[in-house]
Amino acid sequence: MKRLAGLVLTAAFLILQALCLAPPADAATQQVMMQDYAYGPAALTVRVGDTVTWMQHDQAPHDVVTTSAPVAFRSPQLSAGQSWSYTFTKPGTYSYYCSVHPDMRATVTVLAAETPTKQPPPTPSKQTTARPTASSAPSSSSPPTSSSVAPVSETSAPAPPVTQQAAATGPSLDPMLLVAGVVTAVAVLCLLLVGSRPGG
Repeated sequence: MKRLAGLVLTAAFLILQALCLAPPADAATQQVMMQDYAYGPAALTVRVGDTVTWMQHDQAPHDVVTTSAPVAFRSPQLSAGQSWSYTFTKPGTYSYYCSVHPDMRATVTVLAAETPTKQPPPTPSKQTTARPTASSAPSSSSPPTSSSVAPVSETSAPAPPVTQQAAATGPSLDPMLLVAGVVTAVAVLCLLLVGSRPGG
């Protein structure tokens, strides 16, 4: 019984470790072919965190060496059928070539990682109808200033619902924490069951 409890705890630990070390979902892998003494594609655009894998298809050896880049890198010489990968961590333009065949040249443009931004809710249609009256009002002298003050208060009125919406969606639960809690609960339950058995 103690052995079963140890196995359950080990399994729970391994699941938690795999969840914590999982790569971000947004990261992608792109491929560049080394074929016919050229890189294909010769110009590639990726994001920070993406990995590029160079696949060697020629009989002659090739490599990947930066000529100008935010971070310099150099691959080993690759024979036919071999590949080499690099994960980009800094944005910028990476120009590279093959040191064995200097005519082979290409670039990788690395964009900054996307940050999710929340779009504000669309403006209500009554505000758009209030604005033309405010813009047509300045033709008169003193009464228009009082009518132009009214649309300003109308445009500032919808601000509280925006903050309420942000507060409602603000505290979101991380799915990894939820899974970790479930795994931990199952492990504790198994330990309690094993411990409550007589003769264990």
